[in-house]
Amino acid sequence: MVSGQTLSHPSRDEIRLADVLFALSDPERLAIVRQVADGPLDMAECVLTNPDMPKSTKSHLMKTLREAGLIRNEPQGRGRRLTLRREDLDARFPGLLDSVLHAASVAG
Repeated sequence: MVSGQTLSHPSRDEIRLADVLFALSDPERLAIVRQVADGPLDMAECVLTNPDMPKSTKSHLMKTLREAGLIRNEPQGRGRRLTLRREDLDARFPGLLDSVLHAASVAG
């Protein structure tokens, strides 16, 4: 993949609850969402709980989050910028994101 390539993101109306819950069910993907919840993050700065995870696996985690509508993954310079789609998620599923993030912070 070329670093400046624009990736497709679902529109707000295309975000499905089942896809969001599936994406959040994986501990690594949930950890990424927790990091991005604090503000935009360069993909290279995103820390996984398993530092030995292959780059291809990290890319797949990001793809799952993007396709579920949880994050935006957009080109920025030579890298990629991750942002949480909080406004879209709160509009579709009020309170869901805050509940999941709160539960994750209490559990982890």
